[in-house]
Amino acid sequence: MSGPILVLDATSCVGRGVLEAAIAAGRPVFAASFDHEALVGLKAAHPRAELTLLPGGAADDASAAALANDVRRFGRPLAGVIAAACREPVGGRLLETGSEALRRQFEAELLPTFAAARALLPLLADAQRNGSYVIVAGPGGEQPWAGYGQRSIAVAATRMLVRVLHDEARALAVRVHLLAVEMPAKTEANRERACAQWPSTRAIGERALALLEQRDGTRADEAIVRYAWHAAPVTASTPLPQPAPATPATPAKPASPVPSAARDPAHNGAALPAPQRRALDDAWAALQPLLSDNHKNKETTP
Repeated sequence: MSGPILVLDATSCVGRGVLEAAIAAGRPVFAASFDHEALVGLKAAHPRAELTLLPGGAADDASAAALANDVRRFGRPLAGVIAAACREPVGGRLLETGSEALRRQFEAELLPTFAAARALLPLLADAQRNGSYVIVAGPGGEQPWAGYGQRSIAVAATRMLVRVLHDEARALAVRVHLLAVEMPAKTEANRERACAQWPSTRAIGERALALLEQRDGTRADEAIVRYAWHAAPVTASTPLPQPAPATPATPAKPASPVPSAARDPAHNGAALPAPQRRALDDAWAALQPLLSDNHKNKETTP
């Protein structure tokens, strides 16, 4: 695909990662954002890139329609759209925050996603390029994110929205996918405290671009694509996986009695926010002496 791609929320943390990946791949980019000053900064950071700035976005139906009209004025058919919203989750117990807070979460996350797709999918259909529309979604949509119930409900609703859009967009010959990143992203702001397995925003951008360009092996009927299933983008130079050589069987190590996010970085608990991770670490520290004493008693008991 040689046409430009449109990046929504291009000045967000994930949007910048998508932009960097697209520019590195030599793609022309339309960068849209309500943050005009940050857009100018993007242009200054990539002076040689084919980068077109579009002040605006898709907060509602009116702004989404205005953005679509701005794209049409350039007379360049779009090859794809990546919606890369990156919003800081609002914490708090769902039962304590009330229905008004949940409504605001839907207005901030779900409704703009729908407004953008409704305005921009026809542009991809008009381009007649078999284009793709990719929405990047963060954690909490598959399993409840403790302490972030509003966010979990909104992301879960976004998943269903994408499934519906995916089915309806088939009549337009457009592929709609949601890239589900079920862990926080590693950014410059949190790099020192980020877990090792968190993906960088650039890696997320590369994955979204591979999905947009339909070169990652994703089937056309897959509405939800998990980032963890394809941690690295597939390119023409990526070697095909080879079967692993046979190795002698080794005795399995005994399972640890209590899984801990503190000593097992790959454990799902590592994707929790910092307060919950610290609570797990404290609990494990308190249990460890008891488990050690229990193990000694078993060894000395006939």
